Amino acid sequence: MTYSDKLLDYFENPRCVGELEDADATAEVHNPVCGDTLKLWVRVADGKVADARFKAQGCPAAIATSSFATEMLIGQDLDSARRITREQIADALGGLPASKIHCSVLASDAIRAALDGLR
Repeated sequence: MTYSDKLLDYFENPRCVGELEDADATAEVHNPVCGDTLKLWVRVADGKVADARFKAQGCPAAIATSSFATEMLIGQDLDSARRITREQIADALGGLPASKIHCSVLASDAIRAALDGLR
């Protein structure tokens, strides 16, 4: 299984890790097949994602996609943030092996679940 240098960097040096105490929304998603878990915190200000943090338990691809997804969120207006797809996350990291696509699904599901909590 080959990962891109960018994906490996996000796994080895994850960004936006940890809880966000003043979060406006949170979501926790779990993949029952592989056991990956992602908890996402989001803070919103002026209609945009002002900050996002995560904690994930899983394989290198799960950690990397979770980390990258938080960076994708920050600065996005809520409508744009809701449209982030698993394909965008995977493509931005140089692609994922077919057996690891579920990791980007976990990240996109967490984004939607957290932002849906704001309605």
